[in-house]
Amino acid sequence: MKNITFAKKTNFFLKHINFDKIKIALLGRQGNDGIIFKTIVYYLLISVGFIYLYPILFIVSQSFKSLEDLLDPTVVWMPRRLYLQNYIRAFYSLKYIETLAVTMINSFSPAIIQMFSCALVGYGFARFRFPFKNILFGIVLFTFIIPTQVIMIPLFITFFKLNLLGSPLPNIIQAIFAGGLKSALFILIYRQFFTTIPPSLIESAKIDGANELKIFYKIVLPISIPAMVVVFLFSLVWHWNETYMTSLFLGDKLTTLPLKLQTLNDEYSRLYLSGSVRQRIDINESIRLAATMLIILPLLILYLFAQKWFVEGIERTGITGE
Repeated sequence: MKNITFAKKTNFFLKHINFDKIKIALLGRQGNDGIIFKTIVYYLLISVGFIYLYPILFIVSQSFKSLEDLLDPTVVWMPRRLYLQNYIRAFYSLKYIETLAVTMINSFSPAIIQMFSCALVGYGFARFRFPFKNILFGIVLFTFIIPTQVIMIPLFITFFKLNLLGSPLPNIIQAIFAGGLKSALFILIYRQFFTTIPPSLIESAKIDGANELKIFYKIVLPISIPAMVVVFLFSLVWHWNETYMTSLFLGDKLTTLPLKLQTLNDEYSRLYLSGSVRQRIDINESIRLAATMLIILPLLILYLFAQKWFVEGIERTGITGE
C-alpha cells in the first residue's frame, strides 16, 4: 500500500515538472546564456582577475603593516591597524614631489609626441602606395625585436655629441621622429586602425577640397581617439617603468621614481638614523612596498579614468592576446 502511494506521488511530481524550463535555465536558449555557461565564465574571469590583482592586493596589505605586524606570522593579510608612517617615510625618502615631476616630464612628453608622430607614420603606411612600402614596413617591425643593448652605445654617443645627456631630451627627440621606445608597435597599431577607415570618407573629403594634410588632422585624427588613447597609455607606462635607457640618458643629474627605488635604502638610512649615537638602520619590507605603491599610484589613477577609452581602443585596433 505504501509503495503504491509513493508511486502516485512520484508520478504527480514528475507530471508537474517542466523539464524544458530547467534545461533552458541550465543550458540557455543558445547554449551560451545558461547558468552552467555563466558559472564557468565567471569562474574563469574571477580566477584570471585574481592572478592580476594579487600583487596589488599584497602590496597594499603589507604596506600598511607596522613592524610588529610584519614580524608576527599570525598577521597575514589584514594588519591590526593601518600604519601610515610607512607611507610618510617612503614619501620623504623618495623625495616624492621632486622625483614625480621629473618622472612625469620624462614619461608624458615622449608619450604625447609618440601619439601624434607614430599616427602620421602609420597613416602613411595605411593610406599611400609608394615603392618598397612593404619592405620599409618590415624594417620598421624588425626594429621592435632589436635588443636595447645593441643600440645603447650608438644612442649614447649620438646624444653625448649633441650635449643632450642629463635631460629628457633624448627620449623626446626620438619620439619626434616616431622612434624610441616601442615605436614600431605603435605604428603597427595605427596602421591596423587606419585600414578600417572607409575609403569613401577620404574620397568625400577630397571632393570637398581638402588636401591630404587637412584630411589627416581634421578627419582622421578626430575619429582615431581610441587608438590614440591606447598608444598614449602604452607609451606612458613603458616610459614610466623604463630604467635601463633612462639611467643612461639622465645620468646622475636627474632621477625618476623607479630609479629612486634602487637607492631607497640609502636615502631612508640617511633620513632616519636611529639612537643617540645615530646608528644606521635598514628599511623594512613594509616601507619598501609603500614606496612601490607610491610609484605605481599615478598610473593606477590614470588608468581608472581612461579605462573606458583604453578597452574600446583595444577592441577597435584588433589587439588581442592571440
